[in-house]
Amino acid sequence: MKNRLIIKDLFVTIEGMEILHGINMEIEKGKTYALMGPNGSGKSTLANVLMGHPKYKITKGRIILNNEDITHMKPNERAERGIFLSFQQPPEIAGVTLSTFLRTCMNKCGSDISVVDFHNLLKDKMNELNIDPSFIRRSLNEGYSGGEKKKMEILQMMILNPAFSILDETDSGLDVDALKIIADGINKLRKRDLGILLITHYNKMLEYITPDIVHVMHKGRIVKTGKHELAKEIEKDGYDFLKK
Repeated sequence: MKNRLIIKDLFVTIEGMEILHGINMEIEKGKTYALMGPNGSGKSTLANVLMGHPKYKITKGRIILNNEDITHMKPNERAERGIFLSFQQPPEIAGVTLSTFLRTCMNKCGSDISVVDFHNLLKDKMNELNIDPSFIRRSLNEGYSGGEKKKMEILQMMILNPAFSILDETDSGLDVDALKIIADGINKLRKRDLGILLITHYNKMLEYITPDIVHVMHKGRIVKTGKHELAKEIEKDGYDFLKK
């Protein structure tokens, strides 16, 4: 189906050990999906598999993007088709400025925006995220704080305007002010018909971003699905229900 990222009966191994056991999920453009669960449940693994990380082996199942099978595509091919991954721990890229990095990414995704228009766009989006203009000339993520790195991930998403975004624990390590700024940026992007998979441990981020669907993952499986109220239940009672 068009305008959907579909995961069908996905089994994944790493170094011969199976870590995802039959994941089924559908992400529709214009909707936000929260993926919750305790540490080690497989959430970040799923994010990396969707982006095509080579260390994970898909042994069964398929990943379908807009009716196209992308199960075995390379990460750059998936990115060019509109999938974006915000890293849990964004890497530092010494010697490559933020401006150069984003301009290159836009060109690879087929944009023909002029240099002047690009810099105006970049400055506008940085202002929305309360990012100091001096970061334009700094190497990407080099020497940045954890919160600054997370802001850069959201900035990249705002500039590149993907069809589907996978946000892997974007809320981790953020203070309340930074969390509100980033959540506001994500909410603005939701208005562009963006499909979002928001991976988190806690309900705090979901107080600012209301998901349409909440999935709970445990031991490599989706064990419960519900509406936003499910996240509130987890905030109140934790994951004790997984022991039953």
